[in-house]
Amino acid sequence: MPKSFAAIVDDVTRAINALPARVATCAVNFSKQRFVQQNWHDTTPEPWKPRSGKRRGGEKRQNGAILVDSGRLKRSIRVISADSNRVVIGTDVPYAEIHNEGLDGEVNVRQHTRRSRKGRLYSVRAHKRRVHMPQRRFLGASQELTKQLEDLITTELKNAIEK
Repeated sequence: MPKSFAAIVDDVTRAINALPARVATCAVNFSKQRFVQQNWHDTTPEPWKPRSGKRRGGEKRQNGAILVDSGRLKRSIRVISADSNRVVIGTDVPYAEIHNEGLDGEVNVRQHTRRSRKGRLYSVRAHKRRVHMPQRRFLGASQELTKQLEDLITTELKNAIEK
């Protein structure tokens, strides 16, 4: 027996109310997937520029995923807000914007204390340092994400009508 019109409207309303959470989860997963695939995917995948290979102090980096040392940045990507009009995902990690947008310029280094190789403490004056950080996007508008979200919404609404 076919569903009544009222039952269809109720199912569609429930599906629409659940959509912001589903869309937010899909967007968060898309951003976290950038760390796995080490690329940005807008119309086509654009691989991230490889690591330079050295850390401060000259020691070699271990082979590993780009932008992942401790995993803090990837873990910090989450839903900031989700309502019927808008979904916002983001991170509160202070260095996220520099990695996502890239930086070619100077940064201020605060005065701090360092320990020498021999174990002595010494003070470092505040200064500026020239930094070149290549852009490695993991958050932002993407045609691929838009397509995934359109497919998700279409599927959810079709399921609500046909259910």
